[in-house]
Order: sequence, then C-alpha cells, then structure tokens
Amino acid sequence: MSDFPSLVNLDYLPYLEGGEIANEWQQKIGVYAIFDADNRLQLVDYSRDIYLSLRQHLVRCPEQCYWLKGFMISRPSRSILEEIRTAWIAENGNTPPGNGEEGDRWHQPIDAKATMTSEEQAQLTKTDDLGKIKLLKKVARRVEAEILTTLAKRGVRMEIRFNPKLKEQGLLDVK
Repeated sequence: MSDFPSLVNLDYLPYLEGGEIANEWQQKIGVYAIFDADNRLQLVDYSRDIYLSLRQHLVRCPEQCYWLKGFMISRPSRSILEEIRTAWIAENGNTPPGNGEEGDRWHQPIDAKATMTSEEQAQLTKTDDLGKIKLLKKVARRVEAEILTTLAKRGVRMEIRFNPKLKEQGLLDVK
C-alpha cells in the first residue's frame, strides 16, 4: 500500500487563477499532472519547484495546460517522486503525450529556428557569426511575441521573461 494518493482521488485545480499560477506551488517539491481543457491527461512529472516547472510548461504548451493535480512531499526523494509518477501514468492506462512522443516539446527550450522562412534560412547560411546571432535573435523575438500573444489570450497576467543568451542560438526558455 502506497502512502500517496491515486490520481483519480485528487481534485482538479485550475492551472491559472486570476491569470497566474497559484503561489502555493512555489518552492514546493512534488509530483504533478497536467490536463487539457477536456480533462485529458497531458503530462505527469515531478519537480523540486513545481511552480517554476508549471510556468515553463505553460509557455511551451499553453493549449494543453488548463487543469492540474498535484501531490507535494516535504523532502526531496527522487525514488519516491519517480514511484508516484510511474503509478499515476499506469493508473491513466496509457502514456500521456508529454511523457511520450511530445516529451521534448514539454521539456526542451523552444526552437525558434523551426519557424524560419526560406529567406531567413538562406540568409543564415550566407552571413558571418555576428549576422547569424542577430538573425537568430530576430527570429526568437518574433516567436516570443507570438507566445506572449497566445498567453495573453489565455488570460496570463504573470510576467514571463526569456533567457536573452539563448535567443542568440534561436532558442527560447523562461528565465
């Protein structure tokens, strides 16, 4: 018998409250499950700071982050966190997209280079290193603006800042 709740016995909590992720998750260690607007499980994961992880997921996959369930533990223990994650995925009956084929989308920085036009791709191959950095930053800023627009439409009111150094590589990650 495990000493953690089954996923089905936890209440659905809104991902955003008043346009923000609830402060109760800040600096909390635990396991969380993210659901889309139709309550379909999208990801089960664990973190040493659930709030920061939830913010990162919201930026990377805003259309899949509507509901969540979570369980906090007082002391970090990777084996306990992995046990809970494994149990919740098994309880679901199939692997959620974020734990399977869409794992990189949920966990890796956003690659703005994938949105480059053919003209931008051609320019990238013809320019020097400084020109490449400028072009990649421009592309990253365009994708950043699209993300921030999407988040604003979702009602997000918390500040989202991206790591400026990664923009030079055409990548976006929340700072």
